[in-house]
Amino acid sequence: MSEKTASTAEAPDTVAATGTVGNFLWNLVESDLASGKHKGVVTRFPPEPNGYLHIGHAKAIYINFGIAKEFGGRCHLRFDDTNPVKEEQEYIDSIQRDVRWLGYDWGQHLYYASDYFEQLYTWAEHLISTGKAYIDDQSADDIRNNRGTLTAPGKNSPFRDRSAEENLDLFRRMRKGEFPNGTRVLRAKIDMASGNINLRDPVIYRILHAHHPRTGDAWCIYPNYDFAHGQSDSIEHVTHSLCSLEFEDHKPLYEWLLANMPVPSFPKQTEFARLNITYTILSKRHLTQFVRDKHVRGWDDPRMPTIAGLRRRGVPPEALLDFVKRAGVSRANAVVEIAMFDAAVREYLNKSASRYMAVLRPLKVVIENYPEGAGEELEAVNNPEDPAAGSRKVPFSRELYIEQDDFMENPPKKFFRLSPGMEVRLRYAYFITCREAVKDAAGNVIELRCTYDPATKGGNAPDGRKVKATMHWVSAAHAVPAEVRLYNPLFLRPDPGADGDPVKDLNPDSLEIIEGKLEPALKDAKVGETVQFERLGYFCRDTDSGLIFNRTVGLRDAYAKAQ
Repeated sequence: MSEKTASTAEAPDTVAATGTVGNFLWNLVESDLASGKHKGVVTRFPPEPNGYLHIGHAKAIYINFGIAKEFGGRCHLRFDDTNPVKEEQEYIDSIQRDVRWLGYDWGQHLYYASDYFEQLYTWAEHLISTGKAYIDDQSADDIRNNRGTLTAPGKNSPFRDRSAEENLDLFRRMRKGEFPNGTRVLRAKIDMASGNINLRDPVIYRILHAHHPRTGDAWCIYPNYDFAHGQSDSIEHVTHSLCSLEFEDHKPLYEWLLANMPVPSFPKQTEFARLNITYTILSKRHLTQFVRDKHVRGWDDPRMPTIAGLRRRGVPPEALLDFVKRAGVSRANAVVEIAMFDAAVREYLNKSASRYMAVLRPLKVVIENYPEGAGEELEAVNNPEDPAAGSRKVPFSRELYIEQDDFMENPPKKFFRLSPGMEVRLRYAYFITCREAVKDAAGNVIELRCTYDPATKGGNAPDGRKVKATMHWVSAAHAVPAEVRLYNPLFLRPDPGADGDPVKDLNPDSLEIIEGKLEPALKDAKVGETVQFERLGYFCRDTDSGLIFNRTVGLRDAYAKAQ
């Protein structure tokens, strides 16, 4: 695969459905170990617990936990819980569940930024004492307006030259809760004319009178991400702070803070390109909006790109990680076709999923020359890709269900399924021939009258004659009704939200709920188990009560049709 090496500010490439890209992060770690720069590897995965993890986080998890595992090191799970207004225990629990589901574990190394609040506060006082931080009384709007632009320098705050003694007094009073929200902040004193806006005296502490899930009401000032992140890395002796490319412009601040405080270690930040996928939104702000405004049924809705949603849809963790590996790890921004993800899921399930027969839009078939009241059990293969999976018995009777789409009364030339006078094979069963189509008063076909050839049991004719179609079916007398949820793309266009509002691009037909007829063995499918409905796709039993199946992925690329 060719890969763009120009500035990441340029429009991203589109990655094809095949090929790989370089693993420069692995090479970096290997080189650091070989040179003796580090004796071991410590990475970290630091999510903010303000929502569920999504497929983009799966890439970060794979990189951080994968590198630690490959080089015999460890990866810390650290929650960046510095904003109590948006954080919930539900999110903390879901993040831990998702990481474990992907096959990784942090062992004894579960941490929270809030573990370090006292140390971070002490280091903030150090910056103040050394004249490298000050209390600013400007409003948030004034601070924003005075930061300048990409082409114009910022303006110094009128409070920038306060004495260290005054700043320390104000900061300590902030901690005591003497001031309301928004009245004062602590800013690092760096350079208001810097070409990097992140170095224009960034805010590092703000007043926030809010109950924290872990520290309660002990604090009413909280560090921001930039101040807490690098210092937490240092406390934990992280060797490689690996993060997505959006933090590249924050790297000079990361390094400035470490260099100007008495920290115990100096981790190195290295950036990689985040995962971008067509027909997918990975902005946590927008995902939260979809949940809040009930455009979806929750964070684990199978239409969502969250790890919880993919799990509920029936995507195996192995397939998700395989997709991440195929998408590759590089420094160049790229957009991966969603077809690559579907292909990874389909390829894994083709090898692992058991096959069953189900009819989603039933059309009744009566085999007129099959004895009334009779029935039999036929041998069906569980997985042709895995002989060890064995076989099962499928009941057969005089009345069956087939798919409505498998019959046409006046078929075009290349339609080889059932039509008047046409002979087809029923999977594992017999050859049948359609003799008559029964219609209702509106002219709709509601039943087919057919005959079968008893000599073709098992699906082969002793006289060697061939048929051009093999169809799935379900015995009407034994069919099990089930709710089937057909999930389609959540968005109508490959670049949802390109104009700033992804809600306008939501697909109103992203979910279709129908009642299907299933072979009886599917009653015993386990919740979360993904199987193949022959000729239809892969389906997973849902967590809702009752017999409900979610479509995981079709047998063919659905996006090719959409384009």
